[in-house]
Amino acid sequence: MRGFWAQLLGIVLPGTLLAACSGLPPLADRTESRALHDTEDTPLGQAIAPLARAHPGRSGVVALADAQGAFAARMLLAAAAQRTLDVQYYIWRSDLSGTLLLAALHRAAERGVRVRLLLDDNNTAGLDPLLAALNLHPNIEVRLFNPFVHRRLRWLGYFGDFARLNRRMHNKSFTADNQASIVGGRNVGDEYFGTGDAPLFVDLDMLAVGPVVRDVSSDFDRYWASASAYPVDRLLPAAADADLAHLVERAARIEDEPAAADYRRALARSDFVRRMLAGELAYEWVPVRMVSDDPAKGLGHAAPEVLIGQRLKEVLGTAAREVQLVSPYFVPTAAGVEALAALARQGVKVTVLTNSLAANDVAVVHAGYAKRRKALLEAGVALYEMMPGSEAHPGVAGRLGASRSAASLHAKTFGVDRVRVFVGSFNFDPRSARLNTEMGFVIESQTLAQGLADTMADAMPQRAYEVRLGAGGALQWLERQGDSVVIHDTDPHTSAGLRLAVWFLSLLPIEWML
Repeated sequence: MRGFWAQLLGIVLPGTLLAACSGLPPLADRTESRALHDTEDTPLGQAIAPLARAHPGRSGVVALADAQGAFAARMLLAAAAQRTLDVQYYIWRSDLSGTLLLAALHRAAERGVRVRLLLDDNNTAGLDPLLAALNLHPNIEVRLFNPFVHRRLRWLGYFGDFARLNRRMHNKSFTADNQASIVGGRNVGDEYFGTGDAPLFVDLDMLAVGPVVRDVSSDFDRYWASASAYPVDRLLPAAADADLAHLVERAARIEDEPAAADYRRALARSDFVRRMLAGELAYEWVPVRMVSDDPAKGLGHAAPEVLIGQRLKEVLGTAAREVQLVSPYFVPTAAGVEALAALARQGVKVTVLTNSLAANDVAVVHAGYAKRRKALLEAGVALYEMMPGSEAHPGVAGRLGASRSAASLHAKTFGVDRVRVFVGSFNFDPRSARLNTEMGFVIESQTLAQGLADTMADAMPQRAYEVRLGAGGALQWLERQGDSVVIHDTDPHTSAGLRLAVWFLSLLPIEWML
């Protein structure tokens, strides 16, 4: 999922194939472009600008909790755009949802919309022909962040270039006409949008309008012009017009497939863009601040004081009463344990929801968390681990995006004192703090903060294992089944082999890159 095994390979094996790595192409004479600001005369602008003027200094936000609804939101925004689409993602699958969204970008370009697509290159395997074909269109430009020189044997790149390739762009944003933007935890793929055979990731995005959208667009410009963003025509073999026609034909076939029925229904019933254009969408107008990393972090050149982890500490402020933390890949490290313990000693109620071992899709990350559980519990931190595979609790479905059976938590959100929340791409782990670039919104909203607190209080007992210290200090997992409680003495629903592997991985000095 996050490329850790490939990264481990790059550390463990000797660099005997250094000569196999050729250099990246020069960046001189790249096309220069910036976000367009004269978009108030577009349909989106005409609907949003009067509302923004009526709420000076505030942005309008709407939570996109339902997975299929989040897909529909992106499709409908692409259809509504008249001037620009700026799209930035860590993962873009070549599956049903990924193909349909690429086709939506192409349709927008066909009607004259300028499309800029910036993808991290860690997960684009198999997409090269499509990306090269899209880049042929005069209104579409595609760039890859920290690209691999070797397109087929990508793992060769880790020899001699590990320090760069170990740093990824984890940002996720979808901005239409510089008027509306979707920012959050979802990548583009069936597992994020609740269709196909892929197990669903429980996730959360925010749709935003108003001043913060200009901040998202300015941030996109920073990444687009960064030293890590390479035009695909300098990296990929030349495409032919037939390749672009193939994308259009494939998307048309997919739209008629039975597997796309859920998406067709979601698009048919989703009227949020119609309500947006009619000025009827129920935004919450609140102070919203976008936080993001300097793209120079992708090359290890960003100063520590400007990294998103430090900025989140400043923006979220010091908690007085309680902190709710939701992170699928939770690796607190010794420093993080001490920071959370210090809050608990001050009387702050700290609650953490992360994935159980059975629900975690990256076992090596769980190893970084598992060895810290006992210390967290001893410090008074409440730990909950999401159960895998069962039907989502209504509270989770309503607020964290589960529209069918959920396999794994993927939402990244923090709440402080029930007055402000963070929603974005940042995980509470060393990779997000030090290696990957990240972004998100800090939202001053009692409604959202209270909703997060209610979700964790109401849904977790039925949807997550409560981790406690038993007799003698051994870990126990409490699973509530109706009125009864089942106590597990090992990670529930996992094999002895998996637990042994996690234990072994926890001994390795790899926490810094998890």
